[in-house]
Amino acid sequence: MLYSVLPGDVILSKNLLFLRSLLFLTALYAFTLVWGMICLLAFFFPYRARFRLATCWNRTVIWLAKCICGIRYQVIGSENLPDEPVILLSKHQSAWETIFFLYAMPKPLVFVLKKELLRIPFFGWTLTLLRMIPIDRSHGAKAFRKVIDEGRKRLREGLWIIIFPEGTRTAVGEKAKYRNSGTRLAIETKTKVVPVALNSGECWPRNSIIKKPGLITVSIGHPISPEEKSPDDMMLEVENWIESEMHRISPHAYRNTDQT
Repeated sequence: MLYSVLPGDVILSKNLLFLRSLLFLTALYAFTLVWGMICLLAFFFPYRARFRLATCWNRTVIWLAKCICGIRYQVIGSENLPDEPVILLSKHQSAWETIFFLYAMPKPLVFVLKKELLRIPFFGWTLTLLRMIPIDRSHGAKAFRKVIDEGRKRLREGLWIIIFPEGTRTAVGEKAKYRNSGTRLAIETKTKVVPVALNSGECWPRNSIIKKPGLITVSIGHPISPEEKSPDDMMLEVENWIESEMHRISPHAYRNTDQT
């Protein structure tokens, strides 16, 4: 027997998605307010203790997204993560991965981020406790010099660095120009990079309050050595792996492009 989806069912489904998303955002903002104040009280804690405390927020948000919105995840290739400082170069489709990576990686993680994020009440204030690398993109070469200098310090401390080479969130099935700042840092510091592909935008779309139930796949590639490579050649290797893997984990999103 065949069943048809009635217009009323579609409206009910959309309303349910909206209500679940609204409930999630309400819980997120309430928890952020409380946890942000707790983290600020931990200002005098040692760095790693501050990091563990702060990333309880991340773990809780991912759990809330699962329980309220039905957003699950799987990680492929975690065995590729080495036991040494690395630079993660990841696809960027939504805010989900910025939350997930901080608590899911085996080592404390440092983001290269816009300095404006530090001004966000509670959220940004907590970021200042975690040794992130804030930059002013309008400063060009000076900003990159800061990434190199601060990045070298963080790597020497045994921390990992994450950079989104496309620079911003991209829509599902799309890609932006890959910039070589991450591979330049890798060559300057003689550090391996690890490419990461993910399809978070299918469940947590950019610029939308609606969160959709589903399974997010995070795929981690083999480390790439900077030895005898130029920044552009190394980034091309990263880009080719990530975009190829994106076609594998989200084939439906690339159907039209594969046919052209």
